[in-house]
Amino acid sequence: MTTATPQLLTVPEVMARLKVGRSKVYDLIRSHRLVSIKIDGCRRIPADAVQNFIHGRMEEIA
Repeated sequence: MTTATPQLLTVPEVMARLKVGRSKVYDLIRSHRLVSIKIDGCRRIPADAVQNFIHGRMEEIA
């Protein structure tokens, strides 16, 4: 059985997708609103986590 590995994004890639600055991305990570992992000191954010964040924000305003 093969499991697909989630696409991991860098902080600059998330910045571009959300159209926000570096400090905002780290604030979202620090506040646990955006899930991330560290790989040998490099911060990576699963693409699904970005989608979940966006959908969650949309549900809040609906």
